[in-house]
Amino acid sequence: MAVASLLLAGCGSKATETDSANAESCVDTSGDTIKVGALNSLSGTMAISEVTVRNAIDLAVEQINASGGVMGKQIQLVGEDGASEPTVFAEKAEKLISSDCVAAVFGGWTSSSRKAMLPVFESANSLLYYPVQYEGLEASPNIFYTGATTNQQIVPALDYLKEQGVKSLYLVGSDYVFPQTANRIIKAYAQANGMEIKGEDYTPLGSTDFSTIVNKVRSADADAVFNTLNGDSNVAFFREYKNVGLTPQDMPVVSVSIAEEEVGGIGVQNITNQLTAWNYYQTIDTPVNNEFVKAYKAKYGADKPTSDPMEAAYVSVYLWKNTVEKAQSFDVKAIQDNADGVTFDAPEGLVTIDGENHHITKTARIGEIRPDGLIYTIWESPGPIEPDPFLKSYPWAAGLSG
Repeated sequence: MAVASLLLAGCGSKATETDSANAESCVDTSGDTIKVGALNSLSGTMAISEVTVRNAIDLAVEQINASGGVMGKQIQLVGEDGASEPTVFAEKAEKLISSDCVAAVFGGWTSSSRKAMLPVFESANSLLYYPVQYEGLEASPNIFYTGATTNQQIVPALDYLKEQGVKSLYLVGSDYVFPQTANRIIKAYAQANGMEIKGEDYTPLGSTDFSTIVNKVRSADADAVFNTLNGDSNVAFFREYKNVGLTPQDMPVVSVSIAEEEVGGIGVQNITNQLTAWNYYQTIDTPVNNEFVKAYKAKYGADKPTSDPMEAAYVSVYLWKNTVEKAQSFDVKAIQDNADGVTFDAPEGLVTIDGENHHITKTARIGEIRPDGLIYTIWESPGPIEPDPFLKSYPWAAGLSG
């Protein structure tokens, strides 16, 4: 299997592929059960987003066990709380791998949490299934990325804005890896496509004071805002946005980290008619998705929405199952060697693993938030988009991954 190069800025040294392959596993496959880990923020600023991801992992495990398990074994889920802190994610990942002896881990949200965990999984030669859209420019033999990479979310969103006549943007984001890298990509796209960047502001995760930033946005008078804020900072941002009189009609906001779960926390009255860029919405009207939504609501409550990251987490458990069964083994190398072409008929549509870069095909969708708190597709790509995490097919992106 070819392994794409790694971009691990800020992660310290990484294990070589040889060292990783030689790491000794303590996974026990001799009994009637197989352990897997779930590592999500159940506390801290990211809990608003990550609790639903844990729920989706639980649902997938429950369904798989009810249908006979994986290679005849019932899945035993070991859960941990990443507490919205990258160092905690790394510590808990190490515990799940070396103490709990799990065969794979499902979880992570922020790119900071993923980058903190990456060297842990590589040095231990274990597997992480990461379910959230991210900034791209990375691939690891020990991570399967089931959320969107840049060419499956951010680039289609920019293409959509360009088609709508948007000629200027204001960039607002949280102060960490994903927003900063995403905005480097957005600025490169803008330069190549005649768009002006009228401003760029970052604020720490968990920030709740947006009066200064929103006033700068209003003064800049851009055609649209591209929002890479994460977690509960979005609540304060959109409330302030509405308070100063900015509207989706005057200056729409396109968000890449706000899904159905966050809409309720922000207050639908503060965000109606704003735009999102994802690959999945609860409102996708297909038999597969309707069954998924029905099952999720039956387990967690009729008022609990489904959303893109939790759907990607749900999908990740099934992709692991399908790869294990194709490989006829829980062994990491066997899974890596057999991953290419593994598919799953997911709620978002058919997805397929790319064995070279460990990302999956995904359909891009632009959505509009409506007064009922749900997001409705107003544009989608003609079909699933092949993952291009290093943006090799875009001349304007040359040098971004260097």
